[in-house]
Amino acid sequence: MKVGLVQMGCKIDTKDNVTKTTRLIEDAAKKGAEIVCLQELFNTIYFAYEQDPKYFDWAEPVPGGPTFKAMSAAAQKNGVALVVPMFERDTVVPGLFYNTTAFFDSKGKYLGKYRKASLPQLPGYMEKFYFSPGNLGYPVFELGEGGPKVATVTCYDRHFLEGPRIEALKGAQIIFIPTCTSFYPELWELELRAHASFNTVFVAGVNRCGAEYPGQSRAYYGTSMVVDPTGAVMAKAGEGDQVLVVDVPLNKLEERRRMAPFLRDRRPELYREIGETPKL
Repeated sequence: MKVGLVQMGCKIDTKDNVTKTTRLIEDAAKKGAEIVCLQELFNTIYFAYEQDPKYFDWAEPVPGGPTFKAMSAAAQKNGVALVVPMFERDTVVPGLFYNTTAFFDSKGKYLGKYRKASLPQLPGYMEKFYFSPGNLGYPVFELGEGGPKVATVTCYDRHFLEGPRIEALKGAQIIFIPTCTSFYPELWELELRAHASFNTVFVAGVNRCGAEYPGQSRAYYGTSMVVDPTGAVMAKAGEGDQVLVVDVPLNKLEERRRMAPFLRDRRPELYREIGETPKL
């Protein structure tokens, strides 16, 4: 299966970002991509660098918003499945917002969504001001009957081992990690390779690139990559705009698990303390 990652810098105009992304999705499809993952909050600048209520106006329903519809149309037009991270406005409970990733199949059909579980509150990453913690667990989506099974965790989620493990146990073959980061460059590749090797899955991390707001001290560093179940990097992007397309041999996943049966040899009955509050 050919996986496409769209790495790009964004501007303040959300419509321009959608137009640019749509063109890059088309580029990925022409290179043979069958599924394309976009970066975190792909259609906006990363607005959580500051706390300002004006950005709530950028949120859209998922499903149903204009960006959602544009991406469904792009999937159908290009015949590619899409992993689409965006700013969600909750239509059930007004006033709640989420950092959400929507999944579409190659016909543009909406498969479901993931809501970012772990939210940072750090200089330049003030997400708890905007987003509620995800409440949908760790879903896995099948791309058509008998098709590949895919899942996601988003950016800061990658610092926690539990989500990708749950997704692997639910049958995920490829875990996408859409990201917007200028922090922890020493951990970026290390964590993606660790998730892939510990869970014997393919991991595809896509990061945005460049500087987007005045006074930004550290640019987003790109270097999107695909990692195989042994933890080896199959391909890596540079630091600028790039469409990365990688042939992912899903048949190698079971082959690896026969030699590295880490999921088989788990001892979940011994891990209960992870979910308990420490006694001080």
